[in-house]
Order: sequence, then C-alpha cells, then structure tokens
Amino acid sequence: MEQILNVEGLCRDYGKGAVTHAVDHVDFSVEKGEFVGIMGPSGSGKTTLLNCISTIDTPTAGHIWVEGRDITGLKQKELSRFRRERLGFVFQDCNLLDTLTAFENIALALTIRKTPPQKVESLVKETARLLEITDCLDKYPYQMSGGQQQRTAAARAIVTRPALILADEPTGALDSKAARLLLERFEAMNELCEATILMVTHDAFTASYCHRILFLRDGAVFAQLERGDQNRRDFFRRIIGVVSELGGDQSDVL
Repeated sequence: MEQILNVEGLCRDYGKGAVTHAVDHVDFSVEKGEFVGIMGPSGSGKTTLLNCISTIDTPTAGHIWVEGRDITGLKQKELSRFRRERLGFVFQDCNLLDTLTAFENIALALTIRKTPPQKVESLVKETARLLEITDCLDKYPYQMSGGQQQRTAAARAIVTRPALILADEPTGALDSKAARLLLERFEAMNELCEATILMVTHDAFTASYCHRILFLRDGAVFAQLERGDQNRRDFFRRIIGVVSELGGDQSDVL
C-alpha cells in the first residue's frame, strides 16, 4: 500500500528551562485509504500532533512526510500552497462563511485552486451527493442544522480530493443523531473516494468508526488498536478498555 503520511521522531517542546514535551518522539504512518483515529487524555499531545501535521504548528524536531515529501523543510510560500492543495480540514467549528451558500462555501476551495468554472459545479454537486446535502446547496449556514453545516464543511474538505483529510473533534458540537450521520458520511468518503482520514476525538463511539486508533499519553504513543474484521460494537468495547487503562472514563479522555 502507498504511504500517505509518515511521522518520524516528531517532537514539539514548549517553554524554556522547564520544558514541556507536548509531543515526544512520535513515530507512525498512515497508508492511502486508511481512517485513523487519535485519542488520549487531556494534555496528551493529540491536538499539538495534529497541528504539526497540518502545518499550523512547527515541530521542534523530527520529520513529517506527506506523499513522500518532507513538509518540515518547506518554506512559508511552499507550505501555504501545500496546505491549500494537498490537505483538507474539518474542525469542531465548521468555519463556514455566513455570507455564502453551502454551494459557494464548497466551491470556494475549488475557486482558490483556479479550477475551471465548468468543472466547479459538477464537482460540488457530486461531493454534495456523497455527503447527502444536495437539498442544502442553496441555503446559508444559519438556515442549516449543525449536522448539515458540518457535512458541508466535510464536503469543502474533500471536494479538492486532497491527499489527507485532518479532522479535529468533528462531532464535538453535534447531538448523537447528527454525529452518527456525519460519521456514516466519513465512512462513505473513505470507502467510495478512498479518502485518507486522520481524526482526533475524545469520544469512543466516534473512534469506533476508524480502522485504527493511536492512543497518546504524555506526548508519546501509549497503545495502538486495529479494528481488523471486528464489528464496530466489539471495537468500541476494546477502545473503552484502553481508555480505562489510560486512567479515566470516556468523559475524561479529551
């Protein structure tokens, strides 16, 4: 299988004197078409790790390769272009533009990449069908439910067909029904489009949709679970077992 992401010896330190090792020599890789989750207690380094991979933060040491390219060595202009063209983002806050319709919010990602206008409409509609939001395309964010807004954000992330989709607590602001719908659409993105997804979550139910889970503790990889042929219910139970071992119930694992 083709490796999309390879993280080697990644460190991110903060402070002087009494240094905090937010990410401490982390190594892992993600293959094309994988759906990988990252979990761990509050302060374990999950968000810092994701921020380094997303190029929002700069590692203290180590390397991050995406599609074989070492992004830790890119200059700012190259980094901006790489982020725009090869990464897709879905955050807890949808970050949709209130003055644009769902169609326009999704199309914006293509417009920035100077996609020919004749291709924009077909790509937006195709992606909207996948995310089941075709009935929302003419609506503004304030006219949509939270779940519809988040699926619109997911459509915006995938419409450019990025190498890697980075999701940070995408279900955090959703009720259980909306969260399930979003996760089912993530599964569809993964299976039908071979989207490679790396998702930070505090929620074991959300994590149970992944193929594999990395658990962090004190900035380092503590454990790893692979779903394999297990059904989601059994995988959920295994996740809860590791969460308990990390020291706390599910609500503690942020």
